[in-house]
Amino acid sequence: MPFVPPFSRSERIKDYEAQCNPIKWEEKRIKAADGVEIALAVGSITGNRSETMKKGKHVAIVYFQGNGGSLPPRLPALSSVLKALQRISPTSTTYTLVSLSYRGFWTSSGRPSEQGISLDAAAAIHYALTELPASTSTPTSLVLWGQSIGAGVALSAAATLHSTPQDAANDDDQQKAPGPKVPGLLLETPFVSVRAMLTAVYPQKWLPYRYLGPFLRNHWDSRAALIKISNSSSLSPRVLILQAANDELVPSAQSSELEETCRNLRMGVERKVISNALHNDVAVKAQGRREIVGFLEDFG
Repeated sequence: MPFVPPFSRSERIKDYEAQCNPIKWEEKRIKAADGVEIALAVGSITGNRSETMKKGKHVAIVYFQGNGGSLPPRLPALSSVLKALQRISPTSTTYTLVSLSYRGFWTSSGRPSEQGISLDAAAAIHYALTELPASTSTPTSLVLWGQSIGAGVALSAAATLHSTPQDAANDDDQQKAPGPKVPGLLLETPFVSVRAMLTAVYPQKWLPYRYLGPFLRNHWDSRAALIKISNSSSLSPRVLILQAANDELVPSAQSSELEETCRNLRMGVERKVISNALHNDVAVKAQGRREIVGFLEDFG
């Protein structure tokens, strides 16, 4: 499933500092429920963060990357989003972005798998909700943002959270979580499932790829996750789907199908097509950045 280009595990946050300023990023180390140590890149808006936290709201954004490369090269684009949010609400709301490096990626240990990455996602969300707020009186809104396969990770994590009893807890004190709900889901260039992609990319019946579904080790079934969220007793999240107009990897019908699924489940959903964007270009295009910032601002 994953693709990690050569030397991507040796990339450093400091190599991208100039492009990220004034946003400061820190590498944090946490452990998933199975003990695997994973890395996070945590970015916050510069200024008196503690004072802002006391006065206003806190929006915790957990970012799930696509399956190619590592986090540091993505930080300039993520910084642009935080800088735009800072200009809009410099004092009333704190936005913190927690970017997850899946196991086996960047400086995280372990080997990637759907089950393992799901544990990584749960640990990152737990960190965002328990380690970031500076004041217990500060309300925290949780938004999950996933790009490409990361959209499947975000939906899977949201489905788990929405179906978790409010008083559920793990035996490990560091992994205890109250089962928080997810107000917002930002899905950037998503696909319906790995199996659906096989059929979409290889529609020819004489090719063997479309018949490999039963042998898949990773599924990332976004439609099933949306149904699970809808069937939970909690309120459904707002969903923003960002589709790249010139996506060279994911067919446009995939985003349309997810939008239709959300509407059939009576979820609040919008789908925006970002002009001239390729699969990995959405967040760096001005239109895409505006849509992302506008969506996140609504939770502040």
